[in-house]
Amino acid sequence: MRSEQEVNRAIERYADTVRRICMLHLKNRADTEDIFQTVFLKYLLHTAPFADDEHEKAWLIRVTINACRDLLRSFFRSRTVPLDAVAEQAAELPPDHREVLDAVLSLPQKYKDVVYLHYYEGYAAPEIGRILGKNVNTVYTLLNRAKQQLREKLGGEDDA
Repeated sequence: MRSEQEVNRAIERYADTVRRICMLHLKNRADTEDIFQTVFLKYLLHTAPFADDEHEKAWLIRVTINACRDLLRSFFRSRTVPLDAVAEQAAELPPDHREVLDAVLSLPQKYKDVVYLHYYEGYAAPEIGRILGKNVNTVYTLLNRAKQQLREKLGGEDDA
């Protein structure tokens, strides 16, 4: 079990990342907070050492994505309708940001993950491949397909 100082340091460093990934997947503040607590509880109980900060961050991202997917697949979740909506939080965004957010959120989940990790977290394709357990070429393909779908949704020009 990790010390309180280690857990507090991890929360200070990675809380925003974990919450953003949760909101991206769950689109609901209450579920986001539940998964946030679950992720850091797993971190507290995880005893294996991390090679470095990047390994620690990648582990937290992977655990967060898996916890979100588990919740979305749960029996309870599939039989209920969420009360909160992303529109509440997004109402505060400027219109052009709102349009991009809507376009990204409308992408299939496999594209949302790579878009988030690449554009919001700054990971390169090989790192995303390691985090998601996918081949690097698969990551490039997913990024290209996501960009094409975003171009179509946002009316951008083809740069091919």
